[in-house]
Amino acid sequence: MSRCATVSRVLDEPVSGTAPTATTWLLLEQPGPWGSKALTSSHLDPALGRALEAAADRTGVRIALVRRPGRHADPGPPPVRQVYAAHTVPGRVWLHGATTVEPRRLLDLDFAALGAGDHRSFGTVLGGRPHRGDPLALVCTNGKRDRCCALLGRPLATELVASGVRGVWEVTHLGGHRFAPTVLVLPYGYAYGRAGAHTVKEALHGVQEGRVLVEGCRGCSAWERPGQAAELAVRTAADEYRAGVLSVVRTEGTAPRWEVTVAHADGRRWRVTVAQGASLPPRPESCGAEVLGTPARMDVVEVRELRPTALAS
Repeated sequence: MSRCATVSRVLDEPVSGTAPTATTWLLLEQPGPWGSKALTSSHLDPALGRALEAAADRTGVRIALVRRPGRHADPGPPPVRQVYAAHTVPGRVWLHGATTVEPRRLLDLDFAALGAGDHRSFGTVLGGRPHRGDPLALVCTNGKRDRCCALLGRPLATELVASGVRGVWEVTHLGGHRFAPTVLVLPYGYAYGRAGAHTVKEALHGVQEGRVLVEGCRGCSAWERPGQAAELAVRTAADEYRAGVLSVVRTEGTAPRWEVTVAHADGRRWRVTVAQGASLPPRPESCGAEVLGTPARMDVVEVRELRPTALAS
């Protein structure tokens, strides 16, 4: 099967409710080539990569490497590296930036506190400050992880930069490469699949206006997959696109069916039934897949606004 044919086969599946999960993102600049597991297979010291993975484990922090779009011949270690930390839980969103000449300093961060939304160690250890620039668009381009990301992601990143969009970075891995090109927008942490330049620009413009673009959205990384699907469904049902006003407050059940409660800042609540289905007909799950699969998908069965009497039950 040709590359073009492989890519075209994955364009039939809905993208909603399958975003990467993390309450907090920690991004470290690392130019040059990346391997499949970039923290330990790039020109970052692999011992440091393993230590960072261990430090972030089960804290809610997800670490990714970023680089500026363009050619990736090895330029050697950068004298100064950009570092970002972003907390994506609605109502407590923040994005801070810093620079460092010694990436080992990241091991001094309080990862548990970062995952819980406390940015103080980022300021103390790295001199981090609130990011005052444009929102960030992280385009997955790690072709060693899946060639869809390189074939589709790198041209998107290049096009965005060429058209004057600021805040664009290439990122190592977001997950869901069958939706390539995939993009994560910070600080709000909403991911987009099969994203074109127009969608990314609209999403970034939405951040500046404090709203969420639902078109092509895979969900907010702060929630698990059923919650991602539920929140997007409530946004559509309630015609509510402001950022930071909806939260997933309860998820009950286990696969393949969940009852998710979504709360609005004004006190309204919805109960959303989400079922795990399979994407049919069978399809390649990525550009590199030779075997057809039926990847799981989140299907919203029902969205029901709760009356005040139901809230007390």
